[in-house]
Amino acid sequence: MQLEQEGVKVFPQPRVLKIIQDKGLQKLFYQEHNIPTAPFALVANTEEIAQSGMAYPFFQKLRTSGYDGYGVRKVKNEDDLSGSFKAASVIEVMADLQKELSVIVSRNEKGETNAFPVVEMEFNPESNMVQYLFAPARIDNEIAEKATALALEVIEKLDMVGILAVEMFYNKDGSIWVNEVAPRPHNSGHHTIEAGLCSQYEQHLRAILNLAPGSTAALQYGAMVNLLGEKGFEGTPVYAGIEDILGMEGVFVHLYGKSKTKAFRKMGHVTVVGKDAEQVKADANKILTTIKVKA
Repeated sequence: MQLEQEGVKVFPQPRVLKIIQDKGLQKLFYQEHNIPTAPFALVANTEEIAQSGMAYPFFQKLRTSGYDGYGVRKVKNEDDLSGSFKAASVIEVMADLQKELSVIVSRNEKGETNAFPVVEMEFNPESNMVQYLFAPARIDNEIAEKATALALEVIEKLDMVGILAVEMFYNKDGSIWVNEVAPRPHNSGHHTIEAGLCSQYEQHLRAILNLAPGSTAALQYGAMVNLLGEKGFEGTPVYAGIEDILGMEGVFVHLYGKSKTKAFRKMGHVTVVGKDAEQVKADANKILTTIKVKA
């Protein structure tokens, strides 16, 4: 904020970051601007959770400091309250999920926006981290248009400049709830490096430099598999099975160069692209079961 006061342009704007860094402020922003999100309550401690009257099961999320699935826990019943986070949190109704979706949108100072095709995500049930994604999402056009319009509404109401990943719950009743947002290039957009005309990184630069948005058209189907550290291993990473996939067509390996692995740490990702959706999905599933990050 000091830089802004000195006349320096900062994107995304600090006032936007202040909202996004606190899941409680995020939820209040959605509520204030009539953006659909899971019903919620803000709580300070276990006693307030117990007094909230929210029906089990529900999710508890730390307002700050949580990331990549950390700081999120499912509260199944009253007995689970003893293990709840002892800090300011959001508790929210559990979505009746059909799919988890993400839409990456951009906006420049002129107010010009664009959106990448909707992606669907599958999460590791233990770590709550994205394990696999497929793009474009296998959903009806009507749902894709609804999700895209909602993501654009979020970035416009934030009056934000930059790139924004909008994660959503697509429920079985057809409703879509905004889960949370990330004001940066995001895990759910890594596939755009190989699968699209313009990557999310280029789009970010275009937005903050006030240039016209790049084309978000997909050249081919894309899938992305996160390489997560295996449970029970900690130390110098060994990418077991990586040689078995390097000869596969349309496969691109991205290792992050981290010197140490531990359970569920993001160590890299693998992108798969191709013209046949089912083949791309099959190759991604093969990669998911082939590469193991050990130590």
